[in-house]
Amino acid sequence: MSRTAQLDSRSRINPPERFLLGFEGTSLPEELRALLAQGLAGVAIYRRNWESIEGLCALTREIRAAAARPVLIGMDAEPGGAFALPEPFTAWPTAAELGALNDPALLQRMAHAIGLELRAAGANLNFSPMLDLHAHAESPVTKDRSFGANPQAVGTLGAAFIRGLRDAGVMACAKHYPGHGDALLDPHENLPVFRGTAQRLDTMELVPFAAAIQEGVQLIMTAHILLPEIEPKRPASLSRKLIEHTLRERMGFGGAVLADDLGMGAIRKRFGIREAAMEAIRAGTDIVMLCHDWTEVAPAVEAVAALGSHTHNVKEWRASHERIAWIRDALRVTEKENAAKGREIIGCAKHRALSEEINNRLKS
Repeated sequence: MSRTAQLDSRSRINPPERFLLGFEGTSLPEELRALLAQGLAGVAIYRRNWESIEGLCALTREIRAAAARPVLIGMDAEPGGAFALPEPFTAWPTAAELGALNDPALLQRMAHAIGLELRAAGANLNFSPMLDLHAHAESPVTKDRSFGANPQAVGTLGAAFIRGLRDAGVMACAKHYPGHGDALLDPHENLPVFRGTAQRLDTMELVPFAAAIQEGVQLIMTAHILLPEIEPKRPASLSRKLIEHTLRERMGFGGAVLADDLGMGAIRKRFGIREAAMEAIRAGTDIVMLCHDWTEVAPAVEAVAALGSHTHNVKEWRASHERIAWIRDALRVTEKENAAKGREIIGCAKHRALSEEINNRLKS
């Protein structure tokens, strides 16, 4: 077989590999099981999907058993707040508190502990760190969840968090590119607007993401936010200018781009999920998330299949396929080299002692 034929074979259109899906319930729906067998990129697990650590571990084993190849199993494990893992996982201070401490070495230790607990539960991807700047005191997106307003400090802390997860055998996903800045709306409900200029973006919001890229982060999640001074027609998650031209070409990111859940109000109310899935892929996204409405999954997969088969740039589809294959190869190596700790490490005394150490630092 020629080199060209080998490349064509590897990059054969496979729409499920362009999706990371969530689901309802505590066991795999048959539809999800079928997509995993077809090469689905990943599964998101939320609090609604497990009632006990035993059940969570059983679920992640079920996902791996159903998957045709290495698969991303992602969870939200931000430090503190609404997007932290509940008991019996170790409780940590919020990102805002950790930002006030501004101790990268301590944060790396904490991220390592978070990663070990995720691995013990069977997850291999953390939808974290959040690198949005807390540029407005009343922002519902960044309040408590951001490391702060200083771009360099947030970048340094974000890089430390990425290192800690990596050392534990868990992939990080830096979010939400290009940052929510001082936008005041929550994209879960409505489309936020960032009115800063390109110069403001370069010198503020993009700085932490540049640090994450320098650290070697493997995935970056895009934000559903409109930047009318830079891209007036489409939100960042659907913008070729912001993804392909800025993130890839100018900032040099070679990893996988993940679009945040297209079922959020910011997208669903204005664009429709099916159309948004195609627009995200056209913009340079590798994997799109659909996590809350299974009636939209089949139409979105069919739309992306049509896009790949007929209208999308073959070179770009191949490049995206190669990036996803690179992520799968990294998972294969990571999961072989970093055997998961027993579930008893979740909420263990050592991690609780570290949490107490951090809290004592905050009080002093």
